[in-house]
Amino acid sequence: MTPTTPSSDDPSRDPAAGARGLRSDYCGDLRVGDEGRQVQVCGWVARRREHGEHLAFIDLRDHTGLVQCVVDGAHELRNEWVVRVTGTVRRRPDGTLNEDLPTGEIEVGDCTVEVLSSSEPVPFPIDERVEVDETVRLRHRYLDLRASRMQRNLRLRAAVNGALRAAMDRQGFVEIETPLLIASTPEGARDFVVPSRLSPGEFYALPQSPQLFKQLCMVGSVDRYYQVARCLRDEDLRADRQFEFSQLDLEASFVSQSDILDMVGVAIRAAVASARGEEPGPIAHMTWRDAMDRFGSDKPDTRFELELVDVTGVFAQTEFNAFRAPSVKAIRVPGGADTTRSRLDDLTDRAKRWGAKGLVWMRVEPDEINSPVAKFLSATELADLRAATGATAGDLLLIVADEWRTTCHVLGLLRLELGRPAVTEGGLQFLWVVDFPLFEALGEDGSPVPAHHPFTMPHPDDLHLLDSAQSADLLSVRSQAYDLVLNGWELGSGSVRIHDPVVQRRIFALLGIGADEAQDRFGFLLDAFRFGAPPHAGFAFGIDRLVALLAGEENIREVIAFPKTQSGGDPLTGAPGPLDPGQLGELGLRLLPPAN
Repeated sequence: MTPTTPSSDDPSRDPAAGARGLRSDYCGDLRVGDEGRQVQVCGWVARRREHGEHLAFIDLRDHTGLVQCVVDGAHELRNEWVVRVTGTVRRRPDGTLNEDLPTGEIEVGDCTVEVLSSSEPVPFPIDERVEVDETVRLRHRYLDLRASRMQRNLRLRAAVNGALRAAMDRQGFVEIETPLLIASTPEGARDFVVPSRLSPGEFYALPQSPQLFKQLCMVGSVDRYYQVARCLRDEDLRADRQFEFSQLDLEASFVSQSDILDMVGVAIRAAVASARGEEPGPIAHMTWRDAMDRFGSDKPDTRFELELVDVTGVFAQTEFNAFRAPSVKAIRVPGGADTTRSRLDDLTDRAKRWGAKGLVWMRVEPDEINSPVAKFLSATELADLRAATGATAGDLLLIVADEWRTTCHVLGLLRLELGRPAVTEGGLQFLWVVDFPLFEALGEDGSPVPAHHPFTMPHPDDLHLLDSAQSADLLSVRSQAYDLVLNGWELGSGSVRIHDPVVQRRIFALLGIGADEAQDRFGFLLDAFRFGAPPHAGFAFGIDRLVALLAGEENIREVIAFPKTQSGGDPLTGAPGPLDPGQLGELGLRLLPPAN
């Protein structure tokens, strides 16, 4: 068969098809109700099966699915050829129905085939049942996108984006694009930078977020801003992180923290409904302190139990030196007493790598607790431990004693290691985590280390602690910062911003940022604040992460059309790559020799 190009006045084209173009129907849309109707379908040959000397069955695929076409003389067709098939819809003969296929009750018969494009043999089959190395998939991403999984994920993403925009529009937000070439500002990760041809030796930065620009929109009386923003951060990649990502970014004036949480909740419910057909229930709230105490994480996965139990009081008078620590916490693993010794040794090694001095395990038996340390503990301590943890025969107890943050962190990771469900299990558990600390630690010079950007408003009940000379008081100051968590993934963060210059100067002073440094780092925002800044707050959450979880994917690369590999490379285009000397010279750049 020779490929042909159909003319625009082809009489076989159905004028009623309108925007369907060369076809009257999509492959996956045909059903028994279409029986007897002549149709034109276009797509890729997914599979060809010979049937006798002159007859062949062709599975034709487009983004909606597959339909079987019965073709006379189709022997020249090959997989992934692009064709247009004209034929009549009919029921499949008895005994040939395919219950696994939505179009499995019908086929298109009496077909004529028009070849629109041929294909060389593809490097891997476009088949959900075949596992293909990810690098190969990304090298030929245009082929990978043909798979039903990727088609489904990208269309789900488009539906989510549409729902988010509609939800923000309904709430009176204005969509505004902010620049991609900006000045470098400190935002927690390394910037990607772009050399300026017109100003040799000077550079733009690509935005890690539109943070400062959306605050400027508030000074500009926009009142409610949002953007489906592209953000870029030069940081180590993993399953839930890419150099380039998209987020729903928003900011509003004259609002409180609770207002922002409600506004984001409206958008989240709309997004879930667009993907799942129904809205989630109310989003629960939990303080940062409770999240750390109970789950050992500020992004807790609440789909399963195994909560941390504080047993510090049980060992307040203990003679066992290992438990003489500011914090002693335990996890009860129901039915875990049969855990092998090699597995327990592995968990102990992991706990040490994560920062603990060690891990104590105890097997709970009907009349005693079996543990290498049981002999060092009194009968009262063992009994109180069982009572505090609710342990019964057959359970396993895992205990860490250390500083509070260490016990939380280590047991939180052990909890995930022991019980975290697959991404497709347990439903969607959204959670607001609020009341984060304003400072996360003290630096070597004694000044506090900010947990967020320096424009985060302290909690109003803790403002007086900013003037305390006690470091413990400073570390107990809460912020009006909040995170949205879904199934243990941090979707996004936000905060009420500082608009009061007195409070802002106080925070800068605590952080050791003088007036000159503040002006150098944040000058254009501080200058704007001199001309009347309204109270404002904002939030941003990752669309890639949300869509991945809604699609049941463990990796955000599966919901991004053209992602980078975990090493940051792009097998499709070969990026990153060198520039030729002429381009470097035009930009006023010279490369250093490679380090030995």
